[in-house]
Amino acid sequence: FGSLPGLRVLRLGTNQLFGPVPVELLEGSGPLEELDLSRNGFTGSVRVINSTTLKVLNLSSNQLSGDLPSSLRSCEIVDLSGNTISGDISVLENWEASLVVLDLSSNKLSGSLSNFSHFEDLNTLNLRNNSLTGALPPLLVTSPRLSVVELSFNQLIGPIPGSFFTSTTLKSLNLSGNHLSGVIPLQGSRVNELLVMSSYPQMESLDLSYNSLTGGLPSEIGNIAALKLLNLANNDLSGQLPSELSKLSNLEYLDLSGNNFKGKIPDRLSTSLNGFNVSYNDLSGPIPENLRGFPLSSFSPGNRLLIFPHGMPSANSAQVQPPDHAGHHNTKSNVRVSIIVASVVAAVMIVFVLLAYHRAQVKEFRGRSGFSETTTVGDAKLGRFSRPSVFKFHSNVQTPQTSLSFSNDNLLTSKSRSLSRQQEFVAEIVEHDAPERATTSSAYVNTNLLDNEPTTSGRKSSPGSPLPSSPHFIESCEQPAILDVYSPDRLVGELFFLDTSLKFTIEELSRAPAEVLGRGSHGTLYKATLHNGHMLTVKWLRVGLVKNKKEFAKEVKKIGSVRQPNFVPVRAYYWGPREQERLLLADYIDCDSLALHLYETTPRRYSPLSFSQRLKIGVEVARCLLYLHDRGLAHGNLKPTNILLTDSNYHVCITDYCLHRLMTPTGTAEQILNLGALGYRAPELALASKPVPSLKADVYAFGVILMELLTRRSAGDIISGQSGAVDLTDWVKLCDEEGRGMDCIDRDIAGGEEHTKAMDELLAISLKCILPVNERPNIRQVFEDLCSISV
Repeated sequence: FGSLPGLRVLRLGTNQLFGPVPVELLEGSGPLEELDLSRNGFTGSVRVINSTTLKVLNLSSNQLSGDLPSSLRSCEIVDLSGNTISGDISVLENWEASLVVLDLSSNKLSGSLSNFSHFEDLNTLNLRNNSLTGALPPLLVTSPRLSVVELSFNQLIGPIPGSFFTSTTLKSLNLSGNHLSGVIPLQGSRVNELLVMSSYPQMESLDLSYNSLTGGLPSEIGNIAALKLLNLANNDLSGQLPSELSKLSNLEYLDLSGNNFKGKIPDRLSTSLNGFNVSYNDLSGPIPENLRGFPLSSFSPGNRLLIFPHGMPSANSAQVQPPDHAGHHNTKSNVRVSIIVASVVAAVMIVFVLLAYHRAQVKEFRGRSGFSETTTVGDAKLGRFSRPSVFKFHSNVQTPQTSLSFSNDNLLTSKSRSLSRQQEFVAEIVEHDAPERATTSSAYVNTNLLDNEPTTSGRKSSPGSPLPSSPHFIESCEQPAILDVYSPDRLVGELFFLDTSLKFTIEELSRAPAEVLGRGSHGTLYKATLHNGHMLTVKWLRVGLVKNKKEFAKEVKKIGSVRQPNFVPVRAYYWGPREQERLLLADYIDCDSLALHLYETTPRRYSPLSFSQRLKIGVEVARCLLYLHDRGLAHGNLKPTNILLTDSNYHVCITDYCLHRLMTPTGTAEQILNLGALGYRAPELALASKPVPSLKADVYAFGVILMELLTRRSAGDIISGQSGAVDLTDWVKLCDEEGRGMDCIDRDIAGGEEHTKAMDELLAISLKCILPVNERPNIRQVFEDLCSISV
C-alpha cells in the first residue's frame, strides 16, 4: 500500500488481519493522511511515527505491545486504545504533533501525568483503564480547549484541581475509580460567573464515583445547568443534599449511593431522570412524588428513616403491604385474618415436622457414609496447600480416621460422595460439608460450581441448572469418595493486598482452618477462616491458565479496584515460588445464587420469585454490568450461578467478574467454551479463532438470563415443540415470532393479567440482547429500557 501513488486514506478496520504493523506507512513521507487498522490482530510495537502527512491514526483493539512511540510528528487524532502498550506516560512529552484527540485507554501505561503544555489544541483526552499514578495536574490550564477528559480506572491520588470546574470548554469529566481525596472544588470557583453566560459551553457529564472524596455536595452544583449525568457514588461525602439539585432540569442520571448523606431528598428533581440511586446513605423523610416510580433498590439498603408512601415497599419490608379495606368489610376481614393465622400456624407446624425428618435423614446418612460432626474439612489447615490441586475420587475405600492431623504430603482429605462425570454437582458437596445450612457462594464459590450437571428426569437440564437439594438425591449417590489435595510443607511465597483494610500474614493464612468447597474451571475453591473470624474464599488457580507475574499483578489490581456494594471484592492474592502456587483471595458470602432460587425443586426452601422480584433482579444485574462497562471491563463469565441474592429483599451481588484478564489465551478459551456448553456464549465468540470476552458478549449472556427469569427454564434446556427440539433462546424467539410470547412465561408469574404488558416489554428487551452483535444494544440502553418498565 505504501507504494500506491496518491493513496490518502486507508481503512482496513474490523477485519482479521494479523502480523506486525506495517511501519512503512507510519514512517514514510507519502501522501497518506488517514490510516485505520483498528479491530484486527496486529502485533509488535510502534517505535516511531515520523510521517509528515498522517493526520488520523487508529490502531485500536489490536495486540500491540511495547512502549509508546518515542516520537510523533504530525497526527491530530491518535487512537491506540485496547492494546497492551506499556511504559511510562511521560513519553508524550517528546511528541511534536498538535494533537486534537488522544485515546490511549485500556492499555498498561504507568507513571504520572504532566501538564501536556505542548498540546494546546487537545480536545479529547482518554487515558482510562491504565495504571497511572500521582496527582492530577491542572490540565485545563495548559490545554484550555479540552472538552472530554476521561481518566477513570487509574490510581491517581490527591485533590481534584479546581480548573476542571472553571473551564469554558469542558463537557465531560470522568475521574471515577481512582484514589482522589479532598472536597469537590465547586465552592469559590468561577462556576457561578461562567455558567450564567449562555455563550459558554456547559458540562454535561460529571463522574467522580469510587474515590475518597469528603465534605458535602456544594450548592453550586445547581449552577451547572446542562448537566445530564452526575455520579458521585461510593465516596465519603456527607451532609445534606442541596436543594439546588432541583435546578438541574436536564439531569437524566443521578447516583449518590454509597456515601453518608443525611436529611431529605430534594423535591422536584429533574423529570428527565431515568436512572436514580441514593441507596447506602442515611437519608430520611418522605420520598418525593416524582421519584416513586423508581424501584426499591434505588433507595435501599440504607436510608432506614425514609418514609415510603402507601403501596410502595419500605426499606424494612420486602413486600408491598395490601391496602386497608377494613372500613367497608370488617366481617370479611376478620374471617380472612383468622384463616391466615390458622394457615400460618399449620404451615409452621408442617415446617417443623419436615425439618425434624430432614435432620433425621441427614444424620442417618452421615452414619452410613462416615460423616460426623467432628470430622469436617473445616479442621484442615490452609497452610500446606499445593502441588497441583488434583482431585482423586476413589470408591470402595475405607473410612478415614476422624483425626485430621495430616502429613506434609497429604494435607487436605475431605470425605465426599462418589460422583460420576454426569453427577458432579459441587453445590451439594458444599451443602453437606456444612450441614447446618446450605452454603452457596462467595466471590468464587459460584465460579463454575454448576458446570457439570446430571440430567434430571422429565427434561434435559443444562449444566447450569441445579438439582434439587434433598435427602433423596443425597441417598441416591454411591459410596463415599476421598478428595485428596496435595501441598508443599508451607506457603513461602509473597502475599499482596489489594485492600488496605484487611491485613494478615502468610503464617496466619497457613494456619487458617480451610474447607473444600469444590472445583471449577479456574481452579479449586476453599473457604478459609482467619484467626479474627474473617472468612475468605481462596481460589487455587489451575496450572497453565495464569499469565506471568507482571501481567497478573497489573490485571489483578484492576479487578481489585472494583469497589461497589454489588460486587464481591477481591482482597488479595498469593504468588508462590512454583507455577502451581497461585491463589486469589476474596470475601466469603454466605448466600444462594439466582440459579438456586430459579431452579430449586422439591423440597423448596424459597417461595417462587414474583415478577416484580425478577424484574428488580434484572435491573440490578444490568446496573452492575453498566458499572463494569463504563470502565471498559467485561464480566466475561456471566451466568445465574455468579449472581448472588444476598438477603430477603433479593439484593444482587456479582461474583467471578473479569477473571479472564488473569488468564492465558488457553484459559480464556476454556472459560468461553464452558459458557458455550451452558448456553451463555455469544455467537460471535463461537466463530472467533481467538475468542476474547467483550462488552457485547456480556449483553448477550444477560439477555439469556432475562429469558431464564421470565421462563424459569435453564439456558441449556432442550425444549420439544412443533419445530423439533430447540434450545431456550430459539424457543423464545419462535414463540415471539408466532405471537405466542405469553406461552413461554413461567406459570408462577403468568397467572395474573396485571403485569402482562410489563412481561411483554421484558421479553422484547431480552430478544434485543441476543441480536447479532452489530445490532445488539449496549448495556446502558438495556438498563434504561429496563428502568422504564412500569409494574
